Amino acid sequence: MLKDDIGFTASSTSKLMRGQVNVVLKPYGITAEQWTVLKHLSFEKHLNQKDLSQRTDKDQATLTKILDLLEHRGLAARIVNPDDRRSFLVEITTQGKELVQTVLPLIETIYEDILHGLSSAQLDEFMKIMKQIQQNIKHIREEKSRK
Repeated sequence: MLKDDIGFTASSTSKLMRGQVNVVLKPYGITAEQWTVLKHLSFEKHLNQKDLSQRTDKDQATLTKILDLLEHRGLAARIVNPDDRRSFLVEITTQGKELVQTVLPLIETIYEDILHGLSSAQLDEFMKIMKQIQQNIKHIREEKSRK
């Protein structure tokens, strides 16, 4: 097996999964990218944009565009950070919470279908392997940035 097959398989699997999630989300007028942000906002009362960017693995420019769309739809709101008036905190609105409550069971069902036939041990091993690959990539980036 060619080693670059791993990258291709990971990428194409990710695209297929995201596409399936987008099919479920389409009737609700949001994308998988927006869902990721909304879901993370539902976990905490407020998040600053930097933390939200890190938790959702979105760069600042992409996150800003997503937040603009979510804010326009009334699903999220930016509020002035009382500790630093130059920055904003982001919070989910009541409408956003209702959407998460409606959509979350549908997303969970999609992932149950996607993961059908895989044991808990297989999923645990898969996650362990994916996290190791992520750590390796971060290490490579750190090494290159030092040079």
